[in-house]
Amino acid sequence: MKTAVHFGAGNIGRGFIGALFSESGYHVTFVDIADAIITKLNEEKKYQVKLATEEQQAVTIENVSGLNNMTQEQEVIDAIKGAVYLTTAIGPNILPRIAPLIAKGLAARVKENDEKLYVIACENQISATDLLKGYIFDNLDEETKAAITDKVFFFNSAVDRIVPLQDNQGSLDVLVEPYYEWVVETKESIPNVEGMTIVPDLGPFIERKLFTVNTGHAVIAYLGYLNGKETIDKTLADEAIVEQVRATLGETGAYLIHQYGLDADEHQPYIEKIINRFKNPYLNDDVTRVGRSPLRKLGPNDRLVKPAVEAEKAGLSYTHLSRAIASALLFDNPQDEEAVKLQQMIAESDIASVLKEVSGLDRDSAITQEVVRHYNELKK
Repeated sequence: MKTAVHFGAGNIGRGFIGALFSESGYHVTFVDIADAIITKLNEEKKYQVKLATEEQQAVTIENVSGLNNMTQEQEVIDAIKGAVYLTTAIGPNILPRIAPLIAKGLAARVKENDEKLYVIACENQISATDLLKGYIFDNLDEETKAAITDKVFFFNSAVDRIVPLQDNQGSLDVLVEPYYEWVVETKESIPNVEGMTIVPDLGPFIERKLFTVNTGHAVIAYLGYLNGKETIDKTLADEAIVEQVRATLGETGAYLIHQYGLDADEHQPYIEKIINRFKNPYLNDDVTRVGRSPLRKLGPNDRLVKPAVEAEKAGLSYTHLSRAIASALLFDNPQDEEAVKLQQMIAESDIASVLKEVSGLDRDSAITQEVVRHYNELKK
């Protein structure tokens, strides 16, 4: 049986990428440090993916197993040796940590296996696979780098599926939204995976997704948090917040249309479709889950700052994006490590200095001034 090695046995890994591989006839080896999940995968060898709908239709995912990358290094290396695909859904910040082990697997593989291996990082990060490749190459000697050139291929991708935080109570079953999109950039013919869309240029797809889905989700979460809402769908029951989200996505949309020549008459319905996805009450998605890791989300190339910077460069409006950045700066969740650190930074400095350090924005930039203005208004 064809095999895929997938790093990340969490809800996204099991409920999205791993599930698609299984449904496409692959045996999926999940690699993770969560020993309870790995043990259960090896015991039960299957689980269910349930759709967040009234009927809650379920699909049984089979041909799965697990390995702990902390205690079963050699077994992970052996799995990489024979795989067709190696994928991740583990969080962009974790990629440097798994790269040394992947590098060992690739070095061992090219000595024994001449078959092609396809590596795809399925993360909410622009060019995540390029980042992973860089981390892997940092752990390879020049001879091995040359040996894998025509044997291991790295493809960037864009992924889109809402998988809410959930209490699985010891079960491997996962609740996911019905909609999903997995777009992979390559001009090559690669082994089929059901649900994977191949495109020659990922740029328009990944930025459309990042600056509509991810930007929208984050804006809803931060505005919801500031307004005392618990979940994303309850936040969107407030029409004033819906209008703010729509206005923010209007600004990101204006940039996308300017940059990629998207059809404005097609993009506006796309925005509305995304907002309606977020309204799904069966997801019951907490604003604290969606808003977590604000330092990463305020990064210079991420969902809030990058479109604001690009909009300014193009002479377009970024007022609502600036308000969204300000709302992220006010995400004061004591349960979130990054949120705690962000609030400490603000307490010890000022907003302009924090934006310089976290977002790469000049202290006297027009965007910084706009964010500071909104921050002071929102804080009241």
